[in-house]
Amino acid sequence: MRISARNQIKIVEVKKGAVTSRWTDMRASLPLALLLFGTISVHAAEEPSGCDKFKWDIAPARAALTAPDRTNINSGSELAAVPSSGLTLALVTPADAKLPSPPERAPKEGTFAGFANFKAVPKAGIYTISLSEGAWVDVVQDGHFLKPKAFSGATDCEGIRKTMKYELAASPVLLQISGAKDKALSIAILPSD
Repeated sequence: MRISARNQIKIVEVKKGAVTSRWTDMRASLPLALLLFGTISVHAAEEPSGCDKFKWDIAPARAALTAPDRTNINSGSELAAVPSSGLTLALVTPADAKLPSPPERAPKEGTFAGFANFKAVPKAGIYTISLSEGAWVDVVQDGHFLKPKAFSGATDCEGIRKTMKYELAASPVLLQISGAKDKALSIAILPSD
């Protein structure tokens, strides 16, 4: 069987100080190249590790998320306003959560969900919404899902896992959490600098 030159690559090997070369069928090397590419892609997709890897200062959010006097609320709670400190939201199974709006991302099996309504936002502007653990966040105002203006996340930072910036109007806001691995999650909603 003859393989055309365009499907061959030259392999150069160094063994015991001697350099040898040979031609091999490029199609045989393709699976190895794809495997290496897949490994590189997985490593590139990993999130950064450490508190210094967030894109902006997380000190105020981290302090609110870890404060011992956080307000504890159950899923479905309604608060008069967005609190100026952190809160802990108790979560339930997605079926029991009865989220007011279907989440934009379907929750995985074995995860937890919950929501809280805030009757008022103190003033219109950019707010950071930070979570102690990984979960999907839906922010709904005036019946519309808001898209984050910015996102930052890192692993291995005690007390905070992700933070997002949203532009909020001075009107009621619904915060939905889904896909959480734990039955409770600390949340901080703070005005952005």
